[in-house]
Amino acid sequence: MSFRRALALAACGLAGGSVLFSAVAVGKQPARGGDTEPRPGGSSAAAAVPPAAAAPPGLLLLPPAAASCPPAPGWIERPAGTGGYWDSNWDRREPLALINLKKKNEETGEEELAKRLDHCKAKATRHIFLIRHSQYNLDGRADKDRTLTPLGREQAELTGQRLASLGLKFDQIIHSSMTRATETTEIISKHLPGVKKISTDLLREGAPIEPDPPVSHWKPEAVQYYEDGARIEAAFRNFIHRADAKQEEDSYEIFVCHANVIRYIVCRALQFPPEGWLRMSLNNGSITHLVIRPNGRVALRTLGDTGFMPPDKITRT
Repeated sequence: MSFRRALALAACGLAGGSVLFSAVAVGKQPARGGDTEPRPGGSSAAAAVPPAAAAPPGLLLLPPAAASCPPAPGWIERPAGTGGYWDSNWDRREPLALINLKKKNEETGEEELAKRLDHCKAKATRHIFLIRHSQYNLDGRADKDRTLTPLGREQAELTGQRLASLGLKFDQIIHSSMTRATETTEIISKHLPGVKKISTDLLREGAPIEPDPPVSHWKPEAVQYYEDGARIEAAFRNFIHRADAKQEEDSYEIFVCHANVIRYIVCRALQFPPEGWLRMSLNNGSITHLVIRPNGRVALRTLGDTGFMPPDKITRT
């Protein structure tokens, strides 16, 4: 069998989908009795492959790993399609989705449709700066007791200085209503005079979705995922989207919130599996920069940047 034929069989799952294999190009295969460990029960990988899909020299067919990803909550919409698919209407603001085609003027036809589409198109780019709160007192029993530490206040000063040094005209600062985020915002805002501040409960810390792979040191109750997950998803839908069609100039907005919220938002905005949010790590006072273009494309400029802080000021608590 030709090499191309073997690849085709591996890619289509042997035309039936009941048995799927991944094709991996390898060097010379070890001889019997070499480094290859036999499978339990005396079977081998080659024994599981039907004769029609036997690999040519230099090609190793591997069975797929069992999926360990937990079922996604109902509010997570999976785009139809294969890996690499980008849902251009992820924020439900694609122009064609905003107009009622049934009301198209029959006399002007396509010209009228084009005019209405143009009226719904975004023109500006949104720059989203996601700031993780500074270090805080972990011993506090209630939220009001979890205030910033002296080091945390220094970190917030450094973050504020960094944002001010960018020379951007920030439109607003939206922050979590939790004490550590509110205090971080107050310090940052001193470096950005005149920028309005808005507090919201949507950005409060929580458990967005069960992570995959799971971790042993952090296991919230299922009800916490149920309650927090819907709220944090609501924060994503409410704040992360392309600019309104009426917005003429690019905007620069700051969101001061929490590590779990930021990591989840990044996954959702980039259309990565949201269950992977815990694979990332963010320092206190770090800056994450998302860009949302008028056509709905999203880019991640920076993730958890603290390069503006001296090494002895960097923490991750």
